[in-house]
Amino acid sequence: MKIKIYYTKLEILDTYWKKKRRNCELSVFKRIIISSITINSMDNKFRSNNKNRIIYVIIGTILIFSISQQLQPLFSQTEEEKKELKIGYFPNINHAQAVIGIGNGDFQKAVGENVTIKPVIFNAGPSAIEALFAKQIDASYIGPNPAINGYVTSEGKDVRVISGATSGGAVFVVRADTGINSTADFANKKFASPQLGNTQDVALRSYLLENGYKTVENKGNVEILPAKNADILTLFLKKDIDGAWVPEPWGERLIKEANGKLFLDERDLWPDGKFVTGLIVVRTDYLKNNPDVIEKLLKANVEETEWINNNKEEAIKAFNTELKKITSQTIPEDILREALTRLEFTYDPIQQSLYKSAEDAFNVGFLGKSKPDLTNIFDLNILNKVLKEKGLATINNNTTVIPQTEVSQQIVK
Repeated sequence: MKIKIYYTKLEILDTYWKKKRRNCELSVFKRIIISSITINSMDNKFRSNNKNRIIYVIIGTILIFSISQQLQPLFSQTEEEKKELKIGYFPNINHAQAVIGIGNGDFQKAVGENVTIKPVIFNAGPSAIEALFAKQIDASYIGPNPAINGYVTSEGKDVRVISGATSGGAVFVVRADTGINSTADFANKKFASPQLGNTQDVALRSYLLENGYKTVENKGNVEILPAKNADILTLFLKKDIDGAWVPEPWGERLIKEANGKLFLDERDLWPDGKFVTGLIVVRTDYLKNNPDVIEKLLKANVEETEWINNNKEEAIKAFNTELKKITSQTIPEDILREALTRLEFTYDPIQQSLYKSAEDAFNVGFLGKSKPDLTNIFDLNILNKVLKEKGLATINNNTTVIPQTEVSQQIVK
């Protein structure tokens, strides 16, 4: 009779665990307990109350131990699902998806409770790439030239471009009182860029080279001073530099706050005015081991991109709100509004423009003695999966590099 009662109770418990925990099977428990009870019931001398209590204790101990052994893998699995995404970005408008989405919690909601986002702020791309190599971050919003340099430095092993972020939004501004009206006036001038080897630095050096100028370190007569964007503004105000190639909104700030004038909108140098200035890169080992996390990140980036493009005025306010949290400062809304007229938010990495940027970096001496092979720098498979699920046009994973001469013929001089 006792066997039947215990068996019935176990059947109820078994049904419960099968519903709640797919891997928890109690058939082993049934056999252990039934066998124990059957053996005990065969000998009447063990039927005293004291003996029964001992049997109950033994049965209970076996049951608890067995359940704990079965549940341990489930608890371990839950712990293993807890992941971390350390992501870098800059407090710039061309990284607005990250500034807004990470700051207000949109990205954290997108990746879910089992993934913890840990943001890391940088001023320019080379520092972010160094952190990527050191595994201090897993992914980063970044400019094309640091992404290229990271790929080349690691011999194509450690870095992949997985999405675009922005196109345009880079300008060459000169002080209005320098007398610079054309490229013929560049001799003996001092210009600034955000950091040696970053995207704007390469663009400035390439532009000077194409117009017949060499920098002082190459026995030329133009000096380039790498400086943080905020320091460039100070240098402008102190008249310590004559111009600067910077991302927005710093270009507009130089114009509005430091007596600058727009000398060149970089869009004028590119086919259809489109060129990548913001990308998302990831460590290849993280991409391989955490494709689910990357998919959620790219979904969040696509959604934030669409929201910004459809809500520019709200985006300006949201950007300033999050910027204040990072830098304790805000940017006047009229400056942001004007800066956004020269910037496009897009998840398209505009691949051919990155290949052209690589050619420029090589020509100014940043990528070694041989032209880099960027065949596998892009991995857009997960991005295209996200776009397809959202009913958006996918992006060809273009591994064909247009020769430099062919690209140059398309550029408006």
